[in-house]
Amino acid sequence: MTAADELRDGLPGIRVMLAGGACIAFLLGLPLPAHAANRVRISGLTDVAFGSITTLTVDSLQSESICVFSKSPPANNYSVTASGSGPGGAFLLSSVSGTLPFEVQWSDSPGQTSGSQLVANEALAAQHSSASGGSADDCSSGPASTASLIVILRSAALGAALSGTYTGTLSLLVAPE
Repeated sequence: MTAADELRDGLPGIRVMLAGGACIAFLLGLPLPAHAANRVRISGLTDVAFGSITTLTVDSLQSESICVFSKSPPANNYSVTASGSGPGGAFLLSSVSGTLPFEVQWSDSPGQTSGSQLVANEALAAQHSSASGGSADDCSSGPASTASLIVILRSAALGAALSGTYTGTLSLLVAPE
């Protein structure tokens, strides 16, 4: 029985939170010793909660604006690598009733609802940090946010999922370029 069937029967729908325990695990990319002047930091991340999803015929999307600071002259660029809690780092949520794949996109601009598709364990290079130079590495003295993390649950996956509470972990690694 799919989640859509259970919804028609009046049972709860799919409830999704992308988190591991109390919060999402995010990894900080630290500069290599050979690049001692390079620095990078990601902050402002929160759990991505979709809540109860009852409309299974459209994609469900959550986007959050976050801070990525990169001090890596001359362009202050960085790369971002994502991995999920599925096998081999796959972007996969789990529940007692099954699994639910999700997609991750990234934009180096805040307030976005679409961006570059992230592939598990592959770096997305040439992202630019506008919070560089004299700005604080936590965006406290510059723009409040500099990038967007976009998580998408596609309607095809939602329609095939069984009713339940789905959770997972998304890890992000940012590294100076």
